[in-house]
Amino acid sequence: MHEDHGIIDKLKHQAVKAAGHSYSPYSQFPVGAAVVSLTGRIYSGCNVENASFGLTQCAERAALAAAISDGVTPGSLPALVIYTPGMRAHPPCGACRQVMHELMAPDSLVASCCDGDDMKIWHRSEYLPEPFSPGALKHITDRDL
Repeated sequence: MHEDHGIIDKLKHQAVKAAGHSYSPYSQFPVGAAVVSLTGRIYSGCNVENASFGLTQCAERAALAAAISDGVTPGSLPALVIYTPGMRAHPPCGACRQVMHELMAPDSLVASCCDGDDMKIWHRSEYLPEPFSPGALKHITDRDL
């Protein structure tokens, strides 16, 4: 997907709105994300923290799960925008990068924005250059276990 700033702006608006619903009492760092389907429908998510930190759900994965739960075909999502508060755009975590790689379209882009002008944009090959892919699971044999 080419860098369509119109859709990035729409997704940013929804990501900012989603961040307003964040449950982030531990980090005080509300994150929002929004992803668009091929039909133009936008799905959003926010981070939901937990006292058992490993159970925290990132905004990116929440938005992707909302899209998949609504019937969007995995591997077809063309764009996702992450919003983080402050003047610096932050990258997604490694777990989110892995999930994005599997659920986003091959030519997709991911943008991170903030309250200021800072914005980072990655294409799928850039945000996770050597992913663990579903194809790797097909080569497992009993002898490998």
